[in-house]
Amino acid sequence: MSVPPFTILYVTDPASSVHFYRELFGRPPVEESPAFAMFVFESGAKLAIWSSATVEPAVTQGAGAMELAFPLPDEASVDTGLAKWQARGLTIVQQPTRMAFGYTAMALDPDGHRLRIYCLAPELG
Repeated sequence: MSVPPFTILYVTDPASSVHFYRELFGRPPVEESPAFAMFVFESGAKLAIWSSATVEPAVTQGAGAMELAFPLPDEASVDTGLAKWQARGLTIVQQPTRMAFGYTAMALDPDGHRLRIYCLAPELG
């Protein structure tokens, strides 16, 4: 089985979420409608935003059970990234912390999806 290069986030307000992710990624979606939008990245990975009111079968769980993780080159980049998120008013749920895998921090998107920035510990990277 291949590794899935496509992630879908179910959201309550697609327009608001598209705006949020457009700002976060610094790019517009390649596809956008009132209930769905898709971002495509140079790596080939795709992130879609889909209205939780229109997806079938219906969504039965809320946000927060998964996360989008963004690797960064070093601890200073994690600190800078978190400062940018704080300046934008994101809810910060984890201040920069050293964990077994490296240095990390976390914020939430408008629907409560977890956004992690991190750099691997030197012995892992």
